Amino acid sequence: MSARPDDEFDAFMRGRWPAMVRLAYALTGDAGHAEDLAQAAFARAYASWARVRRAGDPDAYVRRIVINEHRSRFRKHRVAEELRGDLATEPMGGQQQGPEEQQALLDALRSLGPRQRAVVVLRYWLDLSEAETAAALNCSVGTVKSQASRALATLRKNATAPGDERGADIVEGGLR
Repeated sequence: MSARPDDEFDAFMRGRWPAMVRLAYALTGDAGHAEDLAQAAFARAYASWARVRRAGDPDAYVRRIVINEHRSRFRKHRVAEELRGDLATEPMGGQQQGPEEQQALLDALRSLGPRQRAVVVLRYWLDLSEAETAAALNCSVGTVKSQASRALATLRKNATAPGDERGADIVEGGLR
């Protein structure tokens, strides 16, 4: 590779690193695993940077690599997932959230399976369309719709526990 593509990739990686780590964190629930996934995804993207550029949307391409790396890691190692609130410090959806709201949202995400969590994170945290989410997960738009519907129903059910009047608002607000 010449210096120009290297510089281009370097600028791309520096600009997208935080977003890819947040995506990986939302999928894995562990800051260390999230950084490992992001690093592996960018290493794969660098190795085929010419193809990534030709794809037209490098962000989507690298997001797909992060998701595939997570699936591969999850299948091979069956890593126990633990969502913690230490990396989710940026407001989601432009809303200011306190530590209690962030913890409530992470607890709610913990109640979902890996596939439903991926759909929720991509659709509502990263604000991708149903078609973009389906492409990222290599499934149909109908699958995205059904998984999102089931995930949101689970989140609402868990958030409206007795004595938790604000739970559903926190979950809905945190995901939008």
